[in-house]
Amino acid sequence: MAWAKEIRRKIASIKNTWKITKAMELISTVKMKKAQDSVMAKKDFVMELLKIFMRIEDALLSFPLFSYWNWNKTLAVLITWNKWLCWWYNVWVMKKVNSYMKETKEELDFITVWKKAANFVTRTWNNLVADFSHDFSDNIQPIFTKRISRMLKDEFLTGKYNKVVVFYSHFLNTIKQIPLSKEFLPISSKDIKEYLSLIATQFYDVDKEIENSSKNASFYKVEPSKEELAEHIIPIVLDMMFYDLLLESKASEHSSRMVAMKSAKDNAKKIADNLTLKYNKARQSIITKEVSEITAWVESLKD
Repeated sequence: MAWAKEIRRKIASIKNTWKITKAMELISTVKMKKAQDSVMAKKDFVMELLKIFMRIEDALLSFPLFSYWNWNKTLAVLITWNKWLCWWYNVWVMKKVNSYMKETKEELDFITVWKKAANFVTRTWNNLVADFSHDFSDNIQPIFTKRISRMLKDEFLTGKYNKVVVFYSHFLNTIKQIPLSKEFLPISSKDIKEYLSLIATQFYDVDKEIENSSKNASFYKVEPSKEELAEHIIPIVLDMMFYDLLLESKASEHSSRMVAMKSAKDNAKKIADNLTLKYNKARQSIITKEVSEITAWVESLKD
């Protein structure tokens, strides 16, 4: 019966794997939901920011962050993650970078988030401007993301780069995530309004809120001027946008890992069920054989 003990050992091992992968699936689900909720936690601030922006919009026609520079160089931000068990998550983002470079023929300098991104850049002999691999954990804080978004703004304003592009995984739903290249700078007044409105409309009647705000204050009397106010407001919006990109990328990572763990859990259960069936059939066969032998022995005694 050594074979029976071996099958029972395999069944126990597979069931332990099933328990582990199920636990990891649940953990990834919770973390994914937390990352999604973080995007919506700032709804009140976004609504007030949108009201302010609507009043200073007419002063932004020649704002520096709204214009392209005459240069063929692009600053790229590559976002991956270091954790295991979601290997394809990083692969598809890196493939997006390769396809972008082949299609556009642009010269890219890279800022990376996490070691996988930094390793990819150095392995492909591209220029690495900065690496923020050690600044982030599962709990992404705006104070760290602000360092990157402010660096992107400052680098763009030097005129060295025609634009800033972010490569990340866009979260569609828990099953599907798409690698994207998103143009971060230059930005337009329309882009800012659409971004703020997209968040605000999930919780407010935006048109009504802006109308009520206009009734209460038909114009601003501010010091400094609208132009100077915009120089403070727009970097705040850029900080929020980049923070949201990181949160979305993080939600995609957890979702990818959740799907991988669910697949591993289902496979472990299927293997355990097959081994159990095999064990029961073999055991039944031995019992039947032993009963037959006992019956034959009893019959031989009667003779």
